[in-house]
Amino acid sequence: MLQKRASLLNEIRRFFAHRDVLEVETPVVSSSANPDAAIDPMQSGFRLPGSHRPEPIYLQTSPEFSMKRLLAAGSGSIFQICHAFRNGECGRLHNPEFTLLEWYRIDYDHFQLMDEVDALLMQLLPGCAAAQRLRYADLFLIHAGLNLFTATDAQLQERAEAAGVVIPESVQSEWLVEILFELCVGPWLQQQQGVIVYDFPAAQASLSQLSALDPRVAERFEYFFEGVELANGFHELTDSGEQRRRFGAENLKRQRAGDEQLPLDEHFLQALEHGLPDCSGVALGVDRLLMLRCGVEHIREVLAFPFERA
Repeated sequence: MLQKRASLLNEIRRFFAHRDVLEVETPVVSSSANPDAAIDPMQSGFRLPGSHRPEPIYLQTSPEFSMKRLLAAGSGSIFQICHAFRNGECGRLHNPEFTLLEWYRIDYDHFQLMDEVDALLMQLLPGCAAAQRLRYADLFLIHAGLNLFTATDAQLQERAEAAGVVIPESVQSEWLVEILFELCVGPWLQQQQGVIVYDFPAAQASLSQLSALDPRVAERFEYFFEGVELANGFHELTDSGEQRRRFGAENLKRQRAGDEQLPLDEHFLQALEHGLPDCSGVALGVDRLLMLRCGVEHIREVLAFPFERA
């Protein structure tokens, strides 16, 4: 398995070298964190020389912010293979420490990046063909039976209850949509070899732009293979004010859930103010890719030392 991992990493590097995409390294540790309410970062402390009080530091959940700082500084198209860390994620497809491939393409929209993801995976996954491309709303209508844009909260709750979901006392439509997508569309995705889901609801925009043609959707996509989410890509948001607003909204969600609010990455926000070139980026799980390539069922089978043995 060590040899198979090394071979996979070599093939990834050759793919990007052939396309003149520069490999970079960025710090794993930062004084700030991604406030995304759905992600729990790992926290430690660093004591400056002469100090007896450690300052909080965070292990990266993704190299995204640092890589975008390089883009704003004029790096051109870049890629990175690195380790990322997330609390509370351990299971068949999750290890608290995992390997990410992340890359950014200058002057690409998300459709051009979908083409490149397809090209990479057709090269790396035996028998993999070009993925089907389907809109989130179309899949939601087919499998959940509801129009994503006109369904009321009452209709979403009724459909969720019919699917066996226990509805919390205070629930948002955004949460219901995500749960219904997982429960209703997920089983179909498990039967498909390659599917790209795009035009995510605007509430799930994350760090992507909203569509100029339809602001109800975000220019975001995810790649699934046999139901496994392999990649998550964006036509990147370049508006620093809007990014700060979204960070604030995520920290508010964290506060309402009783979680710690996280310090914002001001260096990243300043880079956006300086000017992020028009670009698209995607993060791809290397361990999951290796699982699919080798036909194994659990992430621990492709790691030298999974968490329980680390």
